[in-house]
Amino acid sequence: MPHIIVNATADGLDYDAGALARARAALPAHAPVVILIHGFKYAPGTPGRCPHRSILAEGAPRSHWKVAAWPRHLGFGPSEALVIAFGWTGTGTIWQAYHRAGSAGRALADFMDGLDRPSHILAHSLGARVALSALSDAAPGSVGRIILLAGTELRSVARAAMASPAGRVADVLNVTSAENTAFDLMLEAVLGCRGRSIGAGMGEVSGWVDLPVDRAATRARLARLGHPIAAPTRRICHWSLYLRPGLLPFYGAVIRGRVPVARLAAPLPVRESLLPFASRAAS
Repeated sequence: MPHIIVNATADGLDYDAGALARARAALPAHAPVVILIHGFKYAPGTPGRCPHRSILAEGAPRSHWKVAAWPRHLGFGPSEALVIAFGWTGTGTIWQAYHRAGSAGRALADFMDGLDRPSHILAHSLGARVALSALSDAAPGSVGRIILLAGTELRSVARAAMASPAGRVADVLNVTSAENTAFDLMLEAVLGCRGRSIGAGMGEVSGWVDLPVDRAATRARLARLGHPIAAPTRRICHWSLYLRPGLLPFYGAVIRGRVPVARLAAPLPVRESLLPFASRAAS
C-alpha cells in the first residue's frame, strides 16, 4: 500500500506532492484513501514522540507497550489503499494541543478537498478533534467513514460537525470504553465543564454510532459479525482502543465497508457523568 506522510506545521501542510501524485495515479478506482491521526503528546520529528516512528509507521517495532503499528494491523495489502499518516504537534499543555488540533483539522479539510475520492479517517485521542474539525470544514462528500478511538472532544463540537455539509453525508463510529472515563472527565474539567465528552456517548445523532467495546454485549455482537475482540484488562487506559487484540483488524473491516457503520448501532444507554454538576451542564 502507498504510505504518504503529511504533517501540519505553522506554515501549512508539509508533504511530498510528487509522491502523493504518483500514489494517487497508481491507486485503483475502488481503493480507499485512509488517513491516520495520532493524539496528544505526539509531534513529528520529536525524538521519542514522533508518530511516524511508532503508531503511524508501516512496521514500527514494539518498543513500548503503548505502541502498535496501525498500518500493519489494519491489514491493507499492496494497491488496496492509499494510507496517509497525518502528523501534527500534539505536545505542550492540553490547552495548546487542543487549539492546535483545531487548526490542523482545518488544514486537513483543504487537503481532503483536493483528493479525487472520499477519505476515511482513523483517529485517537485529540486526533478526534482534528478529524471533527476537518469534517466541519470539508466539502460535502470528501469524507466517508470516520472511526474515533477514545475521542477527546465535546459533544457540542461533534454535533456541530455532524450538522455541517460534509457531516450530513459522513458515517462516524465513536469507539468508547469505561477504561477512558478518567480522561473524559479530565477533558471536561479542563474545558470548564462546558459539556460532556463524546466518550460518554452521543445518543441519537444521524450518521453517528457509539460503540462501547467495554460492554460484553457489544463484544458478543462483534463476535457474531466475525470480529471477536479482547475484553478490557485494565481499569484505566487511554490506549486500549487500538491495543486490544482484534480491534485494529475490525477497524480495517469498517474502513473497507465490510461492516457498515449503521449495522453497529444498538439501543444502548448513554453514560451519565460521574460529576453531578457536569451532567447538568449543557452539551
